[in-house]
Amino acid sequence: MSGHGYSRWQIILTPLVILFCAACLCYALRPTPHVLRVGIFVGSPWGVPGGDLYGLFDESIAAFEEAHPGVEVTYVSGISRDDYGEWLAKRFLAGDEPDVFLLLPEDFELYAAQGALLPLAPLEKDDAAFDASAFYPAAFAYGQYDGESMALPLACMTRLMFVNKTLLAREGIAMPESHWTFDDFYRIAAAVTRDTDGNGTLDQFGAYDYGWQLAATATGAQLFRDDGRASYFAAPEVEQAVRFCMKLSALTRGHQVTPRDFDLGRVAFRPFSFAEYRTYKPYPWRIKKYMNFEWDCIPLPEQPGGTPHAPLGVLLAGISARTHEKALAWAFLRDITTSDEAQKSVLAHTQGLPAKRGILETAAPADVFGEGVTASLTPALLGETLDHAVTAPKFKRYEGAMLLADTEIAKLVHGTVSFDNALNRLQKEVNAYLQR
Repeated sequence: MSGHGYSRWQIILTPLVILFCAACLCYALRPTPHVLRVGIFVGSPWGVPGGDLYGLFDESIAAFEEAHPGVEVTYVSGISRDDYGEWLAKRFLAGDEPDVFLLLPEDFELYAAQGALLPLAPLEKDDAAFDASAFYPAAFAYGQYDGESMALPLACMTRLMFVNKTLLAREGIAMPESHWTFDDFYRIAAAVTRDTDGNGTLDQFGAYDYGWQLAATATGAQLFRDDGRASYFAAPEVEQAVRFCMKLSALTRGHQVTPRDFDLGRVAFRPFSFAEYRTYKPYPWRIKKYMNFEWDCIPLPEQPGGTPHAPLGVLLAGISARTHEKALAWAFLRDITTSDEAQKSVLAHTQGLPAKRGILETAAPADVFGEGVTASLTPALLGETLDHAVTAPKFKRYEGAMLLADTEIAKLVHGTVSFDNALNRLQKEVNAYLQR
């Protein structure tokens, strides 16, 4: 072949080389997918068996990726609730934390104080689709730090009163109304507390585990100043709560009521979380507990003439202050906390309750309480309870202050110390602890 022409191999290979180079260029210039990393854990946030946060997030992720082509949302699976706090802390220390992540109640203050959370107020303000009033008030407020929004509520939990319907029926006592009072509670407790077998020892009781903190929540007591530097244990609302618990405790004449008493059907009332109701009321979990009596739940008793307050637990989600995907992270956080579909998934996949108003009120009873469950409580009444619920303070010395208060108030409730000036002394003692 002439040296002035192309060889046969040149003719064959040249187009292939051009095609290969073009393919490489297209690959190099391809749109890089945006990866949004999410931090979640397996199991229930509320300390009961079951719960499927993965199911909730998988549905939300699928919807988000469909609405945002070119975005991939990932998470690490298999992290238990107990291990999650340590896992997240290690990710932050390594500079490799998720963009959006769940926050355990015990960790929120720490991350907010250290500047690890992205402030949400500017994003909320600039987003016409966001409305803070869509949340239950206490749930939204729980994500505030120093008056600024730092996290949003994904789900919440409240406490209710379990009622032993079999015991009340045996005593000829009707189920209390949904809006019942301290007076109703005491009247029924006094009527059922007795010696049923005539051996001289009490063996049936009005209540187990109803403590002064629940009573103080019902009376509307504020136990601490907002900054956590002072307490208000001498306030009239606290005194009312403690005196009621003293009166209730006196019915047992010094007998220590136990969880076994309740499990055996010997106690009329016991506070539980709604997560426990959702877990143990429907089949098959109900066969594992409370087999020998029928039971139901109603709201906690109210202060006569007062607003019905109940304690509220909240599962928060926030955004890393170091995220490189701020707009996407905000869109995802907003969707999982405010879209009706995601909040309905809270009911479908967890034992928790939606943090968004309106979901419960329009839900079918079976979606809230479980298939085949007849409940005295309605979804609308449960929503009303959440509307008036209150959260515990989150300041650094809260747990220690409450341990101190619990110890001293237990002595008052059980009558081992005099009530005279006791709450004033307690307030001074707690204030000294808070100001160290």
